[in-house]
Amino acid sequence: MKQTIILLLLISFLSSCKAGNDQLESPNGKIIVHVNAEQGNSFGQTSLTISYIDAGKKRVLFENLLTGLKTDKKNLTDSMRLISISATKEITEEYTMITGKKSLCSNNANEQTFNFTNQDNESINLIIRAYNDGITFRYQFDGISDDEQIIEESTTYPIAEGVKRWSQPYYIDYEGFYTLTTSGISKNSHWSYPLLLEPTDSVFALITEANIQRNQCGSQLKNDLDPTAYRVHLADEKLPVSGTWLSPWRVVIIGSLGDIVESTLITDVSEPSVLGDTEWINPGPSAWIYWAYNNGSNDYQIVKEYIDLAAEMNWPYNLIDWKWNEMGNGGSVDDAVDYANEKGIKTLLWYNSSTSWNGEGAPGPLFVLNEKNSRVNEYRKLKEMGVSGIKVDFFNGDGHKEMNYYIDLLEDAIDHELLINFHGATLPRGWQRTYPNLMTVEAVYGAEWYNNRPILTDRAARHNATLPFTRNVVGPMDYTPGTFSDSQHPHITSHGHELALTVVFESALQHLPDRPESYRSLPEPVRNFLSTLPVSWDETKLLNGYPGESVVLARRKGDNWFIGGLNGTDESRTLSFDIAELTGAKHTITLFKDGPEQRSFTIEEDSDLSEYSDRINIECLPRGGFAAIIK
Repeated sequence: MKQTIILLLLISFLSSCKAGNDQLESPNGKIIVHVNAEQGNSFGQTSLTISYIDAGKKRVLFENLLTGLKTDKKNLTDSMRLISISATKEITEEYTMITGKKSLCSNNANEQTFNFTNQDNESINLIIRAYNDGITFRYQFDGISDDEQIIEESTTYPIAEGVKRWSQPYYIDYEGFYTLTTSGISKNSHWSYPLLLEPTDSVFALITEANIQRNQCGSQLKNDLDPTAYRVHLADEKLPVSGTWLSPWRVVIIGSLGDIVESTLITDVSEPSVLGDTEWINPGPSAWIYWAYNNGSNDYQIVKEYIDLAAEMNWPYNLIDWKWNEMGNGGSVDDAVDYANEKGIKTLLWYNSSTSWNGEGAPGPLFVLNEKNSRVNEYRKLKEMGVSGIKVDFFNGDGHKEMNYYIDLLEDAIDHELLINFHGATLPRGWQRTYPNLMTVEAVYGAEWYNNRPILTDRAARHNATLPFTRNVVGPMDYTPGTFSDSQHPHITSHGHELALTVVFESALQHLPDRPESYRSLPEPVRNFLSTLPVSWDETKLLNGYPGESVVLARRKGDNWFIGGLNGTDESRTLSFDIAELTGAKHTITLFKDGPEQRSFTIEEDSDLSEYSDRINIECLPRGGFAAIIK
């Protein structure tokens, strides 16, 4: 009798699976995840099918997205069967962000847990969430022996030949170009996140990961075995695990380009803030010396010029970059911090992480932050000096030891109320929510490269018009925009383009890198624009654009909308946007457009919006752009 009951329950379970319990939908029903798994006595590899409902039509974006893990003792990939499916759990949460593209965020999803076992009765859970703007999934398993190690993740994204993709080769500092291709065949087969796809016309998917915690490593994508199969490649060849283990979230943001750009999915799935009091965390612009004076931070007199600039421009911060420990020409770093304090300017100081470039010729300070006691003592000293934050540079990859170091730097800084900027670093993966003192991360081929190599000059405009759809989607980006003169290598983007970058690119510390005399030479309305520039936002909306061609992006702070438009092409182009898409009362608009020459402006101040039609069209020079404020 007992065997009959068990058999009937098993038949009932399998029937319910076939009836559709192995399918998870987003709250709005537009995104569907179907789990393809063997049941009963059959074993095989589990995969996902991800579909999107667009204009009433179901479009399959990923078919046979493989899943699974292998340790040095267990194979939880090839021979798996589905044992149970949890009831659907509704994730409902609202949270606030001090930094980023949106101040009030909603974390709303449907979640299910799928339990699988292999032929040795070893089990693993696949936890899947379906959001209105994407899907996330991660692995969970327990009963792990103390000496067990993960050696491979089998997650593989199928991307067919012919699908448009904007991909960047993997570098440990994530500094490269997102190039448009339609093929996975390349001399390179190792790719960084995020990877942007257009699987079907006007429907996009952006692949990345989020919520890396202590003792977890980062990952990238490789398609070295099959050009159409992008598999997750763990940064650690052997990742030690024990007890119960959770992977980071695998994230696919899905929808229109607006859905991609405006998404907060990275922070939605990340751990909540560890902070109660955040009054000491204040986003803002900063003067920055490196772009114009590579080694200027060792010269007290030049540093003072940038402190004076920050005071004139009403920027709250000044960043003193590498080699400040060698400062001379009339003063030390203590004198510079005292001078800044007298001017009401907060100081940020550069440090070498001492994990990557720490040999001959490496800039200092070196080996100060690596060990706990030394780091805490340095943080205490900085707090006593009146320093507000640090920039830590030259990290060494995405392994779990490096990830632990990032977290150590962030956590210990909280006790001393220090802001953090990571440079030469890994990609943002949601730490900006968990640790609100993380203000910005480089991980981008930014304007500092005008100081290093000539390659950015010809590629900057297209690169800049690609970043809002790729790198800046996943978190703050310290590109250092707003270069109106030249560093060692010239820029050929227009003044309108350069001004627009300060709105289009999001970073809670917006480092403005040009020379003091360059900013002073700008028209007064432009200086006023830069002097009142917000760097954290209440709302973000994509108004127009396509990766590499153009972008028109609007960001709201309070009642005011700031708009930036970029022409990424070498031809003149009309950029446009619809006023009706911007919420709230709207009265006046100030436009900063390309002037007749590349390095000039045409400015229309405080025009009555009633003088414009609903759609505003702006003519841009090749590699041009515009900025606007609607009040």
